[in-house]
Amino acid sequence: MGTASDKKKRADYSTLGLMFPTSIAGGLAIGYFLDKWLHTSPYLLIIFTLYGVVGGFWNLYKVTKTDRSNDRHPHV
Repeated sequence: MGTASDKKKRADYSTLGLMFPTSIAGGLAIGYFLDKWLHTSPYLLIIFTLYGVVGGFWNLYKVTKTDRSNDRHPHV
């Protein structure tokens, strides 16, 4: 079955499969609609898509960093 920390670790990693594409899609959607509204195509689409990619990698970094710090200092 596993301990509570193992279950939390699995839950954190399972959300990565949704967080990464969601952040990219969110940035893409914001950029698309801002471009339509401000008639600046394709500049805001590109910028906000890149923000989404950076946000996805940032979430990935945070989850793996938290996991690594917990491995170094396990709760007894």
